[in-house]
Amino acid sequence: MEIKGQIISGMGKGTYFMSQEIYIKQFQEKLHFKPYVGTLNVKLEKNRKNPLINISKEKFSLILGKGKFGDVKFIKAVLNHDTAGALVFPAKTEHTEDVLEFISNKNLRGSLKLKDGDIVSITIE
Repeated sequence: MEIKGQIISGMGKGTYFMSQEIYIKQFQEKLHFKPYVGTLNVKLEKNRKNPLINISKEKFSLILGKGKFGDVKFIKAVLNHDTAGALVFPAKTEHTEDVLEFISNKNLRGSLKLKDGDIVSITIE
């Protein structure tokens, strides 16, 4: 499944949460990489429903939260056909359903020279 969307700026909260040891350790164990502290926010095209609702729940994995840090569902994905990572779905989020959050082991904006408004594709196996 391929999803296309537009890069948008976030609220900066992904950086805070992705820097928490509770998440870092579990992502390293389950994804085999240390995630960059931040998420890449991708807004789906207008009037498009989130295609992920059609994916079986068994394909998603779970990072367990603790205390004030909520659980995070995730699914492995690839950005622009060459950057491995995952889409993350925090239980506690302020994003609308049409905004996806992608994580990787690198600063995607810097390494891929991405900026707000750029169109990207996310492929889910």
